[in-house]
Amino acid sequence: MTVPSSPASSPAAALPVAVRAGAAGLPWVGRLLDTLGLSSVEPDQPADLLLHLVGPADVASLLQELQTCRAHAEPCRVLVAAIDLDEAALDALLCAGICDYLRLPGELADLALRVRRALGRLQSGAESGAALAPHPHLRGLVGNSPAFVQQLARLPAYARCDANVMILGDTGTGKEACAQAIHYLSPRAGAPWVAVNCAAIPADLIEAELFGHVRGAYTHAHASRQGLVGEAEGGTLFLDEVDSLPFASQGKLLRFLQEKEYRPVGSSRLLHANVRVIAASNRALTHLGAAQGFRQDLLYRLNVLTLHLPTLRERRSDIAQLALHFLQAAGAQWRRPAPSLTPAALRRLLGHDWPGNVRELRNVIERAVLLCPGDLLDAADIDFDGAPGTSPMPSDDESFRAAKARVVDDFERQYIEHLLASHGGNITHAAQAAKKNRRAFFELMRKHQIAPQHFRDPLRGAA
Repeated sequence: MTVPSSPASSPAAALPVAVRAGAAGLPWVGRLLDTLGLSSVEPDQPADLLLHLVGPADVASLLQELQTCRAHAEPCRVLVAAIDLDEAALDALLCAGICDYLRLPGELADLALRVRRALGRLQSGAESGAALAPHPHLRGLVGNSPAFVQQLARLPAYARCDANVMILGDTGTGKEACAQAIHYLSPRAGAPWVAVNCAAIPADLIEAELFGHVRGAYTHAHASRQGLVGEAEGGTLFLDEVDSLPFASQGKLLRFLQEKEYRPVGSSRLLHANVRVIAASNRALTHLGAAQGFRQDLLYRLNVLTLHLPTLRERRSDIAQLALHFLQAAGAQWRRPAPSLTPAALRRLLGHDWPGNVRELRNVIERAVLLCPGDLLDAADIDFDGAPGTSPMPSDDESFRAAKARVVDDFERQYIEHLLASHGGNITHAAQAAKKNRRAFFELMRKHQIAPQHFRDPLRGAA
């Protein structure tokens, strides 16, 4: 039932409002019309806001409608009057893009205020247009929780100055995305952005990787090579997992930070560079010290400005918004309409502990979008760990040896992937957690064709 109206005395006099109700909402239509001072007019009259009375049976169909709006890049103009909806259903609708909601009957007195507020937002949005859009290099940093917004608010100020920045946070919290935002918001945005994971480079090659080398500096150095510092000239160098740098290399980095000069491996010539350094670590500052193999003087040089990124457990209120962001990104990546989250799926996401933080959420959503057959993503489509332990039973003619080898292979692959995900693709840290030497761990990765870069920070300026 759709009843658009707009009498002169209506709170929405300048902007027509339509009312729609499913079976659960039909008894409420008259009261809503009276509350708003609306009268029934032609049902095909255009409306700038849809006041939708929604009961539990209406949620799935409304989610599909909202998905269609998103697919056509149409603005969502729905205000929900909720009848017997739980928090998960309301969160799913907010995640799908409704303007706002109120509960009936408890919030009926607020109806006119909510309508005016929604219409005002829509009107101001139409007038200001792009002025309300977030900066393009902040769009990938999604969330409204106080813990996250407090850190996000620092990025423009950090970008305006040229001091070194230290970004701290667990694996998967978005450290590289924040570093990229600082770079692209800064006066250096037109110059190179160069990122390196210090833990991924062998200790004996890290200096050559950072500062370059001349021909003949070491075995296989058949030609001179510019290092990452040289590549980043005028721009920003991002040192992820900086605490993995060998102690000897830390001294050379310290000199570069102090003097803005460096010497390529095997060269006697000093080179100068204009490069801003942003570093990151998944260890707390109190754990970065000489006792743990990290120079305090280097720490002081790096830690002029600091960001502390919260874990996803500390910003659970952002899960629905992040899930929607990753749904849309996955749909665009694979050129298919992104499915909508059902309330049950959202409940499953909200109940998870997220040890892998935002990275894990992105991977879970991407996997679900790939495997989801329809337009609605339900709880059954959410798989947190690739379903470990679900190896098929052996066939009647499979030998004990073959069955055991298959199960062991499945375990090895899942175990290695889990450790790499937990340690952000850092082979050294994953091998230490497995209590295996790095070479043996790498051989297992090669055996199962596991690429560590798939587990490194995927936000890349996009979560």
